Amino acid sequence: MASLGQIIFWCLMVSIFVTAGLLVFILSVSFSVKGSQVSQDIVDSSDKWPIGNLGEDVILSCRFRTSTSDMELTSRVSIIWNMEGRSEVVYEYDKGTVQLTGQDPRFKKRTLLFSDAIGSGNASLLLRNVNLRDSGVYQCSVTAPRGSGTAIVNLRVAAYSAPTLELMNTTLTAVAARWFPKPNVTWLNANDTVLNKSITSFFNDSIGINKLISSLQVTQLGNYTCIIQNQLVKAVSLATITDNETSSRTSFSFVAAVAPRVLLPEWHVIGATASVSLWIYL
Repeated sequence: MASLGQIIFWCLMVSIFVTAGLLVFILSVSFSVKGSQVSQDIVDSSDKWPIGNLGEDVILSCRFRTSTSDMELTSRVSIIWNMEGRSEVVYEYDKGTVQLTGQDPRFKKRTLLFSDAIGSGNASLLLRNVNLRDSGVYQCSVTAPRGSGTAIVNLRVAAYSAPTLELMNTTLTAVAARWFPKPNVTWLNANDTVLNKSITSFFNDSIGINKLISSLQVTQLGNYTCIIQNQLVKAVSLATITDNETSSRTSFSFVAAVAPRVLLPEWHVIGATASVSLWIYL
């Protein structure tokens, strides 16, 4: 029968082995997670949910980690863009040479990398003349001296344009040439109260793009806001009507903002603010 001393000795030995095993396990998991994070950080996108304007160009963002010593090593960088659900590549760059023999015919003569910026870690893709079929999930895969990785970019396609505002007598009219999907139009007064007496008409072209004309009967001087928005795009136009003796001076300002619903809580400004002053004689 083992003595009390032997029992204590073996209990201590078991405790030491168990503790050592736990430490090894924790360290291995820690290094594994750290290595995974480093791999994921090698390639990333600054805009994972871009919105392309139908018929215009869009940039699919992709960057990879580099350093000063890598600046001239473009011959050691490989970049492949793929689209989910398509077997052929969207674009391929392999060690200083563009490889388009296996390119998807849908993207021929419509894609381009910024070759002068590859050495600084820019693997972004320029996609020209965006169409509705371009909507989808894109993968940017990069192999570089500092490692390899993949970034995911979700491209949505819409049609949107800045509305023009015009005041004729007491009718304030907003006209927007191209919107898709079909938007909602809301008019507000200076107190942000919804005005329900506006009239909005939509006119569709052969591919379903909407032109809209929305009119509001102005009952008093002040600020009026026209909001045009769908699930992808929001446009805000502000008209200020002030009285100057026998004339009415109106100034219009427009700012366009875009945000995917749910995925991002804030609106992202993509347009520029412009103002025009007009003299309207009543």
